[in-house]
Amino acid sequence: MNISSQKADTWIRCFHPSDAAVARLVCFPHAGGSATYYFPLSRATPPWLDVVAVQYPGRQDRRTEPCVEDLHELADRVFEAVRGWTDLPFALFGHSLGASLGFEVGMRLEKDGRPPLALFASGRRAPSRHRNERVHEQDDAGIIAELKRLAGTDTRMLGEEDVLRMILPSLRGDYKAAETYRGRPGDRLTAPITALTGTDDPQVTLEEANAWAGHTSSAFTLRTYPGGHFFLNHHSPAIIEEILAVLNGSVSPRP
Repeated sequence: MNISSQKADTWIRCFHPSDAAVARLVCFPHAGGSATYYFPLSRATPPWLDVVAVQYPGRQDRRTEPCVEDLHELADRVFEAVRGWTDLPFALFGHSLGASLGFEVGMRLEKDGRPPLALFASGRRAPSRHRNERVHEQDDAGIIAELKRLAGTDTRMLGEEDVLRMILPSLRGDYKAAETYRGRPGDRLTAPITALTGTDDPQVTLEEANAWAGHTSSAFTLRTYPGGHFFLNHHSPAIIEEILAVLNGSVSPRP
């Protein structure tokens, strides 16, 4: 994928392109999140791993586009964008909503003959585990209260009316996609899955995280970290080490 193609890509952001890359990590943001959430991860990984992130409609430079409120529809559209970035061996990493989306995109890529090396499912229950959640039906105050509960957004932003006006539509749309999502019975990746979860995450129990084991016909690993829903903000070095360890077993990085 050349630089001009990167700049022209509506869906994919590549922050630190490297000619030494022998593998790629495709990252999917959380509800309300944007591709730039993964900028620090991209900066911290070695040159042999090319980190790219998906930019959903309805935020940042795509804020004038309507959000996609159905996760299966979003997966169909992201699949078409990601398949052009499979020229290198690749793995998928998603947090929260992004983990469910990563799984669905992975299923589509496998059916297209482009199997990922692995899926890293962070901060999200397995597709076969459902909760009766209705955050997307609440008023703006209710959504802001949920943000505070998860501590996933800098609370200083919550008092800035202009910022809230920009992010609330994408948050509501993403919450609807996440809360109405149901995995298709029997869907399993052939790629191994590593589930990552915070010990105090109100959104994911240990049982719900372990249930990812039923969604792969390959190896399954569960990693737990101290913290809540956004535990990865505080354990980035350990999580990067886990990613590199898994991918080192599948590719041969250049010295």
